[in-house]
Amino acid sequence: MSEFNLHEYCLDVAKRAKKASRALAATPGAQKIAWLELCAKEILDRKEEILAENQKDVAAAREANLKPAMIDRLTLSEKTLGEMSKALREIAAWPEPIGAVIESTVRPNGFTVQKVRAPIGVVFFTYESRPNVTTDAAAICIKSGNAVVLRGGKEALNSNLILGRIIKDAAKLAGAPEDAVQLLDITDRDAVDEFLHLPEYIDVAIPRGGSSLVTRVAREARMPVIKHFAGNCHVYIDQYADLDVAEKVLVNSKCQRLGTCNTAESLVIHSAIARQAIPRLFKALAEKGVEIRGDEASRALSPDVDVVLAAEDDYYEEYLAAIISVKVVDSVEQAIEHINEHSSGHTEAIVSKDFAAIQKFTAEIDSAAVMVNSSTRLHDGGQFGLGAEIGISTDKFHVRGPCGVDGLTSYKYVVYGDGAVRE
Repeated sequence: MSEFNLHEYCLDVAKRAKKASRALAATPGAQKIAWLELCAKEILDRKEEILAENQKDVAAAREANLKPAMIDRLTLSEKTLGEMSKALREIAAWPEPIGAVIESTVRPNGFTVQKVRAPIGVVFFTYESRPNVTTDAAAICIKSGNAVVLRGGKEALNSNLILGRIIKDAAKLAGAPEDAVQLLDITDRDAVDEFLHLPEYIDVAIPRGGSSLVTRVAREARMPVIKHFAGNCHVYIDQYADLDVAEKVLVNSKCQRLGTCNTAESLVIHSAIARQAIPRLFKALAEKGVEIRGDEASRALSPDVDVVLAAEDDYYEEYLAAIISVKVVDSVEQAIEHINEHSSGHTEAIVSKDFAAIQKFTAEIDSAAVMVNSSTRLHDGGQFGLGAEIGISTDKFHVRGPCGVDGLTSYKYVVYGDGAVRE
């Protein structure tokens, strides 16, 4: 048996993906729908097989003492498989993007210029922990006409491999290009660098995971990168907030699910409402088991709930745990300054009844989404009506926020004439 050559392995995968991308770009929408519908059906039909493989990953994760948030992301159930199947059907039903005319103009000399949506080409997607991301990412790439190379984390290898086989089996049944979705069966970190150094075959890289992964991909990639950085999200309680709304939004933002990128990690409170708000809000958080790390001002106003003195690093932290940092400010301007300095640019929320404060906050906060009297947990492709997402981009160009089907397309110009020439 010949010795395994990582470079040759990755190069072969990338070449096959490039070839498949050209075939997928020409694949009719109905055929892509059939592929996705078959995937959705097979996930339910083979649920026992999937759950058995997932339990291997979960057991190994517990043995390795991974964080509870990581294990939560990793774990599949009949309910999550049902949600995965539903998401595939929803993506299948999404309007066909490829070939859609974005703009059309008739020029004075009679020829027509159309701006037409087109695939990007080949996506290299590296991600951690969550097996449901495997099917979401594959489906979004299929629908948008892009081939994809999927490199999941080692903690989810067994789960991902069975899902990868289901996707490939469905492609064969649908008569679609099987190499359009390739899931790597190796977890060697060096494989990531190999793909990042193949710009002639890979058109865009998308990292989804911890900040170290995203930073590494952004540094090493020789092709464009759509970055999904950490989610240090804030909830700002303005002096004109309705405290019933504030409590509802804050508790949902922080406690609805701890291990997600759109979970609130920091609370900012206007000093004019702090005396009323802090005892009530801190009690609500404490009842949910949340540890509070606050500044001196917030600690002084919390006689009934223990508050740990926050260090400066706390305000930059994505905890992914039952911990929240707290800062008291004297104005909406100070709130904006604090948030823009410490945020990862993901999601921020304001709770207020004051139109001027809301307008200022939404205009000056530099994040992918700004929520008004709404939970940060709503920043999601499905919740926004955009369908499933491959990630939430914290970049400011090609795509920002939920990156769904349309976010993974480019465009080209198609010109129609009848002997049109330039004079």
